[in-house]
Amino acid sequence: MRRRIFHGGRHRIRGAVAVLCTCVLGLSDPAWAQSSPVLRLATQDLPPYQMIEGDAMTGIAVERVRCALDAINVPYELHMTVWADAQLGTQTGRFDGFFVGSATNTRANYAVPSEAVVSEDLAWYLPLGSDIDPNDPGDALSARYSAKFATSKWQLLHRNGYNVVMRPRDAEALLNMLIVGDIDVALEYEMIFAHYMEKRGLSEDQFRKIPFGRQDMSVHFSKQYTEANPLFLSRFNSQVQRCMSEPQ
Repeated sequence: MRRRIFHGGRHRIRGAVAVLCTCVLGLSDPAWAQSSPVLRLATQDLPPYQMIEGDAMTGIAVERVRCALDAINVPYELHMTVWADAQLGTQTGRFDGFFVGSATNTRANYAVPSEAVVSEDLAWYLPLGSDIDPNDPGDALSARYSAKFATSKWQLLHRNGYNVVMRPRDAEALLNMLIVGDIDVALEYEMIFAHYMEKRGLSEDQFRKIPFGRQDMSVHFSKQYTEANPLFLSRFNSQVQRCMSEPQ
């Protein structure tokens, strides 16, 4: 049996919310002082970036965030919840930030993004044989589009006048809607959709894929936290860059 040990911390699951707490005692730099004893970050279940495997929270983004925080000796909690609650909780002060997400004007009102933790390609996904062109204004109005609900992609579709239908809670639900014909076009990160396709025994060549562009995704720290801890963000950013360049 695979065993995972969280040094100096604990992992617990409460209903739909999973919390990983790693408490680091005895900061190595006396000048580095936290106004809050524990940094509280929220995230969502989004394989392969963030997920629960067995009794452990893991994933590409989780490991990079942990790597950076451990390097600067910051006590932290990672809370897994739904994406809308992660963002609202950061706005209201229940959390000190959330990850990973792209930069938007709305998020900039209450949070500051870190350096990119993940950079990923976005794509439009359509059924094979579909002649819809998502870049055609006419098709934008007549076809049925969707992305994960309450995400920057969802907001982008609305902001640019696409006919947005359905409110998928996650990428797995989004893929299912595309498969059964509830939507004509899905907008999602390639790595995420590839994960759920593999889970269902599907391959990318069973869909028509149109590249959309590359997107940087970051940790968004609340302005309240970064203002109270002015040295934090630059230290975190330098360590994130290092963690991304080293194998985890």
